[in-house]
Formats: sequence, C-alpha cells, structure tokens
Amino acid sequence: MTRTAAHLLVDCLEQEGVEVVFGIPGEENIHFVDALRDSPIRYVLVRHEQAASFMAEIWGRLTQRAAVCSATLGPGAINLQLGVADATTNSTPLIALSAQVGRDRSYKESHQGIDLVPMFAPITKWSALVPTPESVPEIVRKAFKTAQTERPGAVYLAVPEDIEGAEIAEDLRPLRIDRVRPNEPTDAQVERALDVLLAAERPIVLAGHGAAREGAQAQLIAFVERAGIPVASTFHGKGVFPDDHPLGLGAVGFMRHDYVNFGFDAADAIVAVGYELQEFDPVKINPDGDAEIVHVHRFPAEVDAHYPVAVGLHGSIARSLELLTAGLARRQEAGEASAPNGAPPVLDAGSCDASRMLADELERGAADDRFPVAPQRVVADVRAALDREDVVLADTGAVKMWMARLYPTYAANTCLLSNGLSTMGFALPGALAAKLVLPERRVLAACGDGAFLMHAQELETAVREKIPLCVLVWEDDGYGLIEWKMEMELGRSSSVRFGNPDVVAFAESFGGRGVRIGAADELRPALDEGLSSDGVTVIACPVDYRENLRLTDRLGELTEAL
Repeated sequence: MTRTAAHLLVDCLEQEGVEVVFGIPGEENIHFVDALRDSPIRYVLVRHEQAASFMAEIWGRLTQRAAVCSATLGPGAINLQLGVADATTNSTPLIALSAQVGRDRSYKESHQGIDLVPMFAPITKWSALVPTPESVPEIVRKAFKTAQTERPGAVYLAVPEDIEGAEIAEDLRPLRIDRVRPNEPTDAQVERALDVLLAAERPIVLAGHGAAREGAQAQLIAFVERAGIPVASTFHGKGVFPDDHPLGLGAVGFMRHDYVNFGFDAADAIVAVGYELQEFDPVKINPDGDAEIVHVHRFPAEVDAHYPVAVGLHGSIARSLELLTAGLARRQEAGEASAPNGAPPVLDAGSCDASRMLADELERGAADDRFPVAPQRVVADVRAALDREDVVLADTGAVKMWMARLYPTYAANTCLLSNGLSTMGFALPGALAAKLVLPERRVLAACGDGAFLMHAQELETAVREKIPLCVLVWEDDGYGLIEWKMEMELGRSSSVRFGNPDVVAFAESFGGRGVRIGAADELRPALDEGLSSDGVTVIACPVDYRENLRLTDRLGELTEAL
C-alpha cells in the first residue's frame, strides 16, 4: 500500500496517545478516515460535527490529554467551531482537524472553498494550515504541545486535500514527545503570600477549575486544614474541594447574591487557587476591589479592577500549595500565627452559614412531593442516585443554575458544566465521551428540553456504538433560564415558549428506552434503572420552574442583586 501523508498523520496521533477521533468524514478527507481503519485509534462516527467537538472537549477535560474531532472542509469544519470555542474558554485541550481545498484551487474562488484558518484563530490557541506532507510530524507535535500546555485550549489544523493523499517517503516518522514541567514559585513569593494570609482577619479560599485540572485536591485540602479557613469553589471547579468537608462553603457564581457570597462579603483576603476570570466575573466576590488577592496558578492572572493581585504564585499549583502549607506550619510553630483551631472564622456566628443553608434547601427539596417536580427535588434525587465518583453533566440553562449551586460534589470533574462560554447542547454528546473515558462509572446527562433537542440525534450514535447513556430531560416547554431572567428584570417574558415531541416515543425511535415521570416519587427509581442499564435511556421529567422566581425573591430579601 502506498504510504501517504494521511498515514503519517495517523501515526503522529498514535504517538501522541490519541485513543479516539470523533467526527464525520467527507470527500476531501477519505484517506485520513481510511488510514484510521488500520490504527488502534477508534473512530466514532457522530451525527453532527458540533457534537463531535463537544465529545472531544469532554474527553480532554477528563483526561487532560487532547482528543481529536474531525470534519470535512467548509460547512463541516464550521460546525466544529462551537465545541472548539467552548474548549478554549473552558481551558480544555482539544485538536480540531478538517479537510481543506487542494492547493491547486486555494488561490481562487472554488466550490466549498473558504479560508478556515483565520475563522478558527480567535477561538483557538493556534490555527494553521498543513503546508506540505513533510511538515506533518512537526506541525502535529506543535499542535499537541500548544493545546496541552497551560493554559490549555483548542488547536485547529486544516489539511489540504492534495496533501492528505500525497505519497511520502518511508523514513518520515512522528517526533519524540517532550514533556513540559511546571516551575515552582520562588521562596520570596511564598513568604509574601504568607504575609498577606496571616495579616488578614477574614481570609477565604476560592478554588477554580485550574486546581481540578492539575489534580491538586489533596494539596488543597491539606493547605486549608492547616490554615483553618473556609473554601468556596467556582461552578467550573465544583468538587475540587469536597462539599461535605467542615470548611466547605459550596459553589459561587449564581446570578444573584447567593448564600456563599456572604463569605466573600466579609473577606479581606482571597486565596484564589486555579481560578480563571472566564469562570465568572470577580466583581461578584470583590465588588469594591479592596480584598487582597493571592493568585495561585500556573500562569499570571488577567488584569481586572476587581481582581487586584497582591502576590502571584506562578508554577505548579500542587507544589505551591505544599510550600504554603509547610511555610504556614513553620510560622505557626514559631508562634507567628494561630493554630488552625484558633484562626478567625470568615463568617460570624450570627451570619449566614452557607453550607448549612444549602444543605437545608436540598433536604426540603428531597421531601417535596409536588408535580411537576420541584427543581430542588430533581437535584436531591440525582444526588441520591449517583455515587460520589459518578459523573453528571449539567447543561446550560435553568438546570445549570440549580445543579451548580445546590448539587453536592465531592471529587473534581464529577459535576461538569460549561462556564467559560456557557454554551447549550454539550451535555448529551459530552456524556458519551465521559462514558468512554470512565466506563466503570455511571454517567448522567442532565439537560433542559431546549438543550436536549440541540443534539438529540446523538442518541443514535450511542445506540450504534453501544455506549450506555442516561439522559434526564428537565421539561418546561421553554427556554427557562431566559424566561427567568426576563421575569426578574422586566416583569414579563416573551419568545421563550416552544413545543416538545413525545420524548418517550422519540427515544424509542432511535432504539433506546423512554420514560415519562408522572409523579415525584417516580424519578428516583427511573434514575436508578436508567443509570444501571447497558442501553440508552431518556427520562422526561416535567419541572416546576415557578421555583425560579421564588428562589431569587428569597435571595433578594437577604441582599440586593449584584
């Protein structure tokens, strides 16, 4: 068989440790798809390129290794863009490959010819055209190195049709992989950070997704327990600090001033661990810009008036936390600092206890038997159905708001949300990728009816590829979050209501199983059965979103909206 650049490209992907490519083939990349037939790399044929990009994103988020999504040129490549942008804004490594017109017609107007490289440039860390067959090893190595180096993100490569099928020399081989090792913060940075921490009367820790990315949960817990100060996570960082830890406050990022925000109202110093500004606006936790910020991350912080960095610890997050913990112990032993049990609490005894109030709200929800089902009851039943290490993907919409603020999470990357781009439609296709990465865990896609229909065609992918899939559809026949925002700010809503298909019949038409919830006590058994199934299950659960405004009204009585 003639060895082509497509074979070399596949060899390079194997060298990078790629296990799966999600995509749809086209006329212009048939050599690449054919070369994958003789490779251990699994090609998962999807039903929409956008779904392929979401699958690659979730694979990358769970493994911290760039997965690959693939498409043909023109419209196929353009369809990849939403998941590519989502990966970059969510700091997730991803490689997007597409075909491109051959060099014989790239200089002129031609069928399906569009300059894709500049289209992808604003939503990637690097966007490039493969210029020659011989450049494949270098350009692929650079793509993976760029995507996986902090801050991780997406890379796009366009492969012209004539290059993909071009014959190459037998001695062309993939490049050796060089591993990038993070630096450590300097001793001076650590000491200055300790000075800020020990001078504060009411410090608090904000844990972001960067800490989850690095697997720094154990180091974070050790530091917090030594310091004796409470921790809130971002929505995107849920689980990096366990919500049932005595010093855990819960997640911050809701559109109103939620219980957890009270900890930041009182704080005069914030130790931000792996936090990135795209996760949510720092004005919500430091409105006056007067709290001292200790920024612990692999890279410097973005400039923002409400995020004034007093000290930056740039390097390995885990190592930075170890050095802070050791330095704090040293100062405590020298009598320069209080022992953990003597540290001042961030919240006064008479103030709001965020974790207790969230737990009380969830407990009340678990006992709520109304129908349509209360959102709090849905969250409580999902939490009861899933083990601590199981994974739920909460799609963007009202479902995200309820899950992000109320769903207790105990391990990193077990409650996945999009909080950089906050795009709809990622949860269902993303759940397929999560199940491929973590076949031993139960995986649930929780999405509103609007998000569900954006990628419901991937039910067929799950059936065909024999990937167990359980989808919980929160039904309200509308775009619930937009309606919530309209009612809250305008006093009325419009253009947010729609109709739905018969979800049970719809799931069955793809070869899956559909369940319609008719009473609150039917949800938990349906979840248990669906999560234990080897097939595809879609559960349609009508939800009482009148609770949306009731929640924001209750929170508004505590404080004004931010």
